[in-house]
Amino acid sequence: MQIFDRAEILSRIAAQVADRKAILAAASSCGLVAKCAALGGADMLVVYSTGLSRLMGLPTSRIGDSNARTLELAAEIRNVVSSVPVIGGVEAWDPLRLDLNALLDKFSAAGFSGVINYPTISTMGEKWRDRRGRVGLGFERELELIATARKKNIFSLAYVASPEDAKLMASRGADCIVPHVGATRGGLVGHEDGQPIQEAIRSINEINAAAKAVRSDIILLCHGGAIAEPQDTYEVYWSTDCVGFVGASSIERIPIERAVKTAAEEFKAVPLPQQTDVHRK
Repeated sequence: MQIFDRAEILSRIAAQVADRKAILAAASSCGLVAKCAALGGADMLVVYSTGLSRLMGLPTSRIGDSNARTLELAAEIRNVVSSVPVIGGVEAWDPLRLDLNALLDKFSAAGFSGVINYPTISTMGEKWRDRRGRVGLGFERELELIATARKKNIFSLAYVASPEDAKLMASRGADCIVPHVGATRGGLVGHEDGQPIQEAIRSINEINAAAKAVRSDIILLCHGGAIAEPQDTYEVYWSTDCVGFVGASSIERIPIERAVKTAAEEFKAVPLPQQTDVHRK
């Protein structure tokens, strides 16, 4: 079982950026998606328990025991992909797993080469965040997760939805900051409200500036909202310091919806001969 250490992942990212190639972290919640994403050139695969809801035809949703489901997915993904790092989404505020050091050991043992704080409280609004924080299961746990990963020399990405969260994550040692600008739009169950892409770019620039004020070496990616199609990332790359994209619905939901619908339509459109005898052998 090949595990990519933090130095190797960072070296791979640096080589791609030096070659003027954007980084792609592709969400993959089943073996087929993982295999195809890797064949398509993804630099890393990201496994979220919420991806299961997308594959069930539902809006992106947290279902059941998030950490347990993500850990279970590792074997299926790694069974068919060994050429790129696989990153696991960790729910840091899971009350059943208060020992984050032990939790990270489980993710490493399952075959994950890195982690990302997802599901994340950063995107959930102040009311929910305050409620969780009061019982010690708030955003501080996500900060502790990233700090612990850094101490263990595990590669990490950090979703953030505000400049302040970006500063905190950068100070804890996150390798990549990923401005999260909302649920992805488009497709059959996408969110159609939210920021226009120019407003999303402004938010990304504010978040990026906050992170870089703490650490100039931090890697900046982007995710969500109006950034749903390849042409959207082009606009972001030219207007921000982001060097890549973390795609979830954009990789494992919207393309599948289109491909299967189109295939079904094309098969259904093939006519039978005019004089068809259904009993003909």
